[in-house]
Amino acid sequence: MTLQYPVDMSQIPDVKAFFDPATWTISYVVRDPNSTSCAIVDSVMDIDYAAGRISYESADAIIAYIEAEGLTLEWLLETHVHADHLSGAPYIQNKLGGKIGIGENITIVQDVFGKVFNEGTEFQRDGSQFDRLFKDGDTYKIGTLDCFTMHTPGHTPACMTHTMGDVTFTGDTLFMPDGGSARADFPGGDAATLFDSIQKVLALPDDMRLFMCHDYGPNGRDIEWETTVGDEKKHNIHVGVGKTKEDFVTFREARDAQLDMPRLIIPSLQVNMRGGELPPADKDGKTFLKVPVNGL
Repeated sequence: MTLQYPVDMSQIPDVKAFFDPATWTISYVVRDPNSTSCAIVDSVMDIDYAAGRISYESADAIIAYIEAEGLTLEWLLETHVHADHLSGAPYIQNKLGGKIGIGENITIVQDVFGKVFNEGTEFQRDGSQFDRLFKDGDTYKIGTLDCFTMHTPGHTPACMTHTMGDVTFTGDTLFMPDGGSARADFPGGDAATLFDSIQKVLALPDDMRLFMCHDYGPNGRDIEWETTVGDEKKHNIHVGVGKTKEDFVTFREARDAQLDMPRLIIPSLQVNMRGGELPPADKDGKTFLKVPVNGL
């Protein structure tokens, strides 16, 4: 899709952010300015990992907002298979409807982690758990709002960036300028590929609004989630002015080697590769998550 810029004023959506402090995740409700249609980007399902207990406070807050505003949910979008939080998309879909979408390379992620978690042949690795698998350059609508996708791998193979009018949701491809970028050492990740994907995002117009999937408040600042392409190009500590691809790859690979695995990676991957559904219950109706020993 060719981006028409400056964006028509009728194509400037309202964006409502929901920050989940337990996982440092920001979910969004994006509203078409010309109708009641909306989409959710990167919703969260809560888990008390030590107690093995699922709850839905984060998802319920989004549902309450959509209902209070009288909105119609059309899409539940996942920017990628998250390794640090569980998706609340199916729970919200059951309450409000809408279609769940993710990048088409979810099938690569399912194949890798289907083996890691020894899921067997009953676990479908064809993306059929989702309502739509987006390709690079796909277009879709939220009411009258024109949207398109960019495949931006590197953090994971299935990462997709979504542009809606004058806003873009980068997933984990970029962080705020003082946060830099996400890790690239998960299976299927690659620092050089991530750098190239970031350049695709930074090729958007300078005043394109960018919304992050995570923020960690570096150096003690307040949590933030909105910036612009121009600010990222000037100030991003990993890919801003003067940073070469070689610089980035050297830094990213060294930094990733020092990082611990995300606290919720075990439950997150098992749930999110299923589109946000828990693994099937056993014959007694009990649901279990697996812990592969030395398997990640």
